[in-house]
This record gives sequence, C-alpha cells and structure tokens, in this order.
Amino acid sequence: MVKLRLKRCGRKQRAVYRIIAIDVRSRREGRDLRKVGFYDPIKNQTYLNVPAILYFLEKGAQPTGTVHDILKKAGVFTELHLNQ
Repeated sequence: MVKLRLKRCGRKQRAVYRIIAIDVRSRREGRDLRKVGFYDPIKNQTYLNVPAILYFLEKGAQPTGTVHDILKKAGVFTELHLNQ
C-alpha cells in the first residue's frame, strides 16, 4: 500500500518537508517512490505537483492526516471528484 506522507528536510529548528509517495512499510526518511510536493510550515508555502498527486490518489494511495489537510486547503480533492 502506498501513502502520501511528509519527509523532513532542512536543518535544526528550520524544518521543511517534502510530500512524497512512499510504501507503508518504509520509515519516514526511507526511499520514496516519487516526490509530489513541498511544504514549508514557517513561511507557509506549498508547492504541489497536482497531476502526480491525482495519479496516486486514483490508484488508491492514502494521505496522512497532515498531508490530507494540505491537499484539502489546496483544493486537490475537488479536482479528484471532478475527474471521476
């Protein structure tokens, strides 16, 4: 099973996160299938590769709680329902 999850990057006290598609059994910093976005909580910036995210969601990938909130705020789920 594939999950959309955050992967921590950056330095101490200055974390930024990549949104990645990863196998459930892998650890947080493990090898990802594909990088599909970027999130900076300090500057509150988000970059999303929406076609890649929609591809994984259509294949049955489950987003984690935080990623779900980020995608919901960006309106990705409305695009998913429009495509179906």
